[in-house]
Amino acid sequence: MANDRNTEDYFGPIRRLLVGILVFTLLGIFLVWRIDTPRVERFRLAVIDRVVPSFDWAMAPVTGMANLISDFQSYQQLAAQNGDLRRELQQMKAWKEAALQLEQENAKLLGLNNVRLDPELTYITGVVLTDSGSPFRQSVLLNVGARDGLVDGWPTMDGIGLVGRISGVGEKTARVILLTDTSSRIPITIQPSGQRAILGGDNTLNPPIEFLENADLVRPGDRVVTSGDGGVFPADLLVGQVALGNDRRLRVRLSADYERLEFLRVLRSRPNDGITDPGSLLAPADAPQTAQAETDG
Repeated sequence: MANDRNTEDYFGPIRRLLVGILVFTLLGIFLVWRIDTPRVERFRLAVIDRVVPSFDWAMAPVTGMANLISDFQSYQQLAAQNGDLRRELQQMKAWKEAALQLEQENAKLLGLNNVRLDPELTYITGVVLTDSGSPFRQSVLLNVGARDGLVDGWPTMDGIGLVGRISGVGEKTARVILLTDTSSRIPITIQPSGQRAILGGDNTLNPPIEFLENADLVRPGDRVVTSGDGGVFPADLLVGQVALGNDRRLRVRLSADYERLEFLRVLRSRPNDGITDPGSLLAPADAPQTAQAETDG
């Protein structure tokens, strides 16, 4: 206990002395820095020139830490800007996709360019509402129907090639059976050979050519159009091109874009003349009377 008291008595005055010296020193520095005279100003500059350069090594950690904090803040700003740019790029991709779709839609509308509802016109254009749900798109539904004058059997095109025919008409909608459907059969002509055949759907995008007159006269790449036989479809409607399938059968690569059926042109085919008296096709109605008169004479 005596040793602790002696140690405290020894260090206590020294501590008070050092604290007093530190206080007087700080007070003196404060007064020197606050005095505004030319002589004190020269003294302050001399002290700064003497002391400050020697503290560069002591300020290095502080300067490095400040630079590190500044770089970290810059990194945060770059990360935020990068995130903003990514979001803007994603939005631009969405706008680009929308612009491409609008461009394709505009091109199709320009190809159709006769979107009217006047029943006296040659064709009417409808919007595809939905498809059959199968991967081969065997049929589609249009937003035009009986109120627009549609009739079963009328051909439909997408502005480039034949797509199918009307098969079922409602008041406001109509069903289109596509050329790829198994129930589709249309007469075709292959150019330039002029060969006649039947194009039958088989649930593929390249339906086969059936009942061909002479296959030796047909080559892949030949143009395929409707023949007009049967009076259902008008003649010379573009169907596609001849192609040789993997099964070595002649098929047709359809010109219509079945992946993007958005607008269809329904052609108003003229109805055929009805046959009211089948016997008149063989001889006129007054032929028996004329023959009887000649016999009597």
